[in-house]
Amino acid sequence: METLAQLGKNAVAAKYELQKLSADKKNAGLLAVAQALVADSALILAENEKDVAAAEEKGMHPGLVDRLRLTDERIKGMAEGLKQVVDLEDPIGEVIETFKRPNGLFIEKRRVPMGVIGIIYESRPNVTADAFGLCFKSGNAVILKGGSDAICSNSAITNVIRETLRAEGITENAVQLIASTDRAVTQEFMRLKEYVDLLIPRGGAGLIKSVVENSTIPVIETGTGNCHVYVDETADCAMAVSIIINAKTQRIGVCNACESLVIHEGVKDKLLPVLADALAAHHVEIRGDKSVQQVIDCKPASEEDYGTEYLDYIISMKTVSSLEEAIAHINQYNTRHSETIVTQNMEHAEKFLNEVDAACVYVNASTRFTDGFEFGFGAEIGISTQKLHARGPMGLKELTSYKYTIKGNGQVR
Repeated sequence: METLAQLGKNAVAAKYELQKLSADKKNAGLLAVAQALVADSALILAENEKDVAAAEEKGMHPGLVDRLRLTDERIKGMAEGLKQVVDLEDPIGEVIETFKRPNGLFIEKRRVPMGVIGIIYESRPNVTADAFGLCFKSGNAVILKGGSDAICSNSAITNVIRETLRAEGITENAVQLIASTDRAVTQEFMRLKEYVDLLIPRGGAGLIKSVVENSTIPVIETGTGNCHVYVDETADCAMAVSIIINAKTQRIGVCNACESLVIHEGVKDKLLPVLADALAAHHVEIRGDKSVQQVIDCKPASEEDYGTEYLDYIISMKTVSSLEEAIAHINQYNTRHSETIVTQNMEHAEKFLNEVDAACVYVNASTRFTDGFEFGFGAEIGISTQKLHARGPMGLKELTSYKYTIKGNGQVR
């Protein structure tokens, strides 16, 4: 097994090769990888089954097992994500800005690859292909450190990608996987600043906190998702139920799932009985405040519930008497990820859009759309909840930097 330093050296050498590739060459490589993932799906699924069996034996939470599990459809989805990246415009070389100085110097601001990107992630094997695709198209080499729970799946996917790149005449070190599952190796990876230009953690709050606090490499923080749906007093209740059921139950183990519901007191009597039945059909446990408990039978909500990302069939509910109170509650408890309002009052909608502090704020739509694929970015490298450099789903442009090129005709200062 190669040392981290050697992986770093391999990646640095690869980044200089990748930045020379034309858009056509990169696209051909991505299409070849997409086809290979589907062609080798039986191999990938067999390795994934080892990870799933081990996770279930350890008693892993069903929501996390769902994150870990691959299917034929999910592998096809990974391939489709790569094909969508092919269809996106190559950002490298884009001239962002040009200007001429009084002394005759002509200055251009050009988009360039970040260089070497490190990604530390947990039990989501699809991240392996998504991360490769976006990093590769944006001219970056990537070093991956997946969780021990998905080591067989990640290794299988990475091997398919590397073998395909080699067959296409492209450096296989465009993507490398750290094979060790030792946590000490993860800590060492966070300090590989000599070789890695940017580090992105994808996973739970504990992982993200560890990376932010321990990395010597610049970090883009991808946040956990305590996401809310606010049902305004003017909301269409049928629409609200549909949005809440989708946001809560379509896939529970994801960061853009709804974890908390805020309801205007003027609509609770009409909404809650219907919503409670719909949630019960999906086996969702409700934890509500006293006002909610007066309308439906549910468990009491604690202060802790309002700040919890459950990743489970549980939802907290809070009633409010105004839009202002709803916004204040959401801004107090949310994780700056995704928030939505269901309303027929467009003034309320605009106020919500303007005043809620989150990377993605919706009107009359499910929070589940906070996703690079759904935003038309192809895949995504993660969803940033910070405000420097990148925010929200991160696609190709968020994985680039820029440089200034200056042309003169003999100017001296």
